[in-house]
Amino acid sequence: MTKTKAHLVEEVAEATGIPKMDVFLVIEAFLNAVSNALTQNNRIEIRGLGVFKNKLRKKRMARNPRTGEVIEVPERLVPTFKPSRLLKARVSGGK
Repeated sequence: MTKTKAHLVEEVAEATGIPKMDVFLVIEAFLNAVSNALTQNNRIEIRGLGVFKNKLRKKRMARNPRTGEVIEVPERLVPTFKPSRLLKARVSGGK
């Protein structure tokens, strides 16, 4: 099952008793803070969850599948997430 932002808001609101609108504002602010930090090429570490950071992808040669033309894909930054050991353990069965 895919969880949407609305599902997260509902789940947190039920768990905490905080009104859904307040939870929505907090989640929205958190996601904006993460997005802004990555835009400024900052690293975000959340203990127990993992690390959000940008990774530099090197330039490379690629081929257009339709025409077969070889094109150069320039280097670029891509956002990545590296889960913590705790999160990996919880996902793999709680070890």
